[in-house]
Amino acid sequence: MSDVVPGTPRPATGVRLLPNAVTVLALCSGLSGVEFILSGNIVGAVAAIGLAAVFDALDGRLARLLDATSRIGAELDSLSDCVSFGVSPALILFVWSLDDLRVGWVVALVFAVSTALRLARFNTLSDDTEAPPFADEFFVGVPSPAGALVALTPLALDSAAGPGWWSSPAAVAVWTVLSAALMISRLPTMSLKSVRVPPRLVAPLLVVVALAAAAVITVPFLLFVVIVAVYLLHIPFAVHRHRWLHRHPEVWDVPAQQRRAVRRASRRLGLAPPRRPLRRRVAGAAARAGGAARRNMGQARGAGRTGSAGDGDGVRADGGRENGARENGTGRHGPRRAARRLGLRRTRRRGR
Repeated sequence: MSDVVPGTPRPATGVRLLPNAVTVLALCSGLSGVEFILSGNIVGAVAAIGLAAVFDALDGRLARLLDATSRIGAELDSLSDCVSFGVSPALILFVWSLDDLRVGWVVALVFAVSTALRLARFNTLSDDTEAPPFADEFFVGVPSPAGALVALTPLALDSAAGPGWWSSPAAVAVWTVLSAALMISRLPTMSLKSVRVPPRLVAPLLVVVALAAAAVITVPFLLFVVIVAVYLLHIPFAVHRHRWLHRHPEVWDVPAQQRRAVRRASRRLGLAPPRRPLRRRVAGAAARAGGAARRNMGQARGAGRTGSAGDGDGVRADGGRENGARENGTGRHGPRRAARRLGLRRTRRRGR
């Protein structure tokens, strides 16, 4: 069933078929990677998975651009991703290196099942209506195309630099399991849909694209490793950005291009969020203040009982109350310490 709004002109049949045709090309490319590795063509196997990732990035954008989105297209895309980026990479790694391990087939199964679980969660979260407005800018976990390319990094590194510890079956098994864990994790990763290139960076970006095209011809596997490394290094930035947006709901409706100005203004004004939630801090300070009050009352009662024994005892009792006040933060420095506990810092006076 098509998702086109009633009353709007429907695209031609050939145009509506184009996104699904690109999805089928991605499926065929992913399966061709298995045939390449069975015939010993490592270059063809890696290139087939990379080409499948390119087709997968194009089909959704073509569907939205041509207004040809449909339910069958979404289901076909999920099935194609499961085969191209779950089953095919698992078989490629098993034939190349994991076959030498007793648990090699188990590792391959773990990767394929993790890809299926990641796609199932993606389809479920796409229907979530309670997600914050900035949720569309992130993926939950590493997407399946990126996960497949990350898993194939040892194979590409072996082809670029020769055999090494990275091509040993044990290292490949550990790397494959880590790649599967990234796909099913809750780590936020940036979505390409949220990336906007400023006009001043268009020319340098075109130069980078030209260099990448030259690298594809001369050192393709080295370029593959560099791209995967850059992608993995962006994950901490994505986590930081996601946490910052979660703590600042006032910028959820602000365009992404203007959030940097808001972040700079908040830093200049010193409006940094508390390290811990304010509710917990106030509750903890109130509990400590209540405990200090109860201890002071107990010491006061003890001082009243011992005060009638003589002047010397009374002085010691007063001294005990003074020491207790110092320990509990109710003495001369008590208000300052209480203010620190509550997070109420005094503003410094600035010269006019």
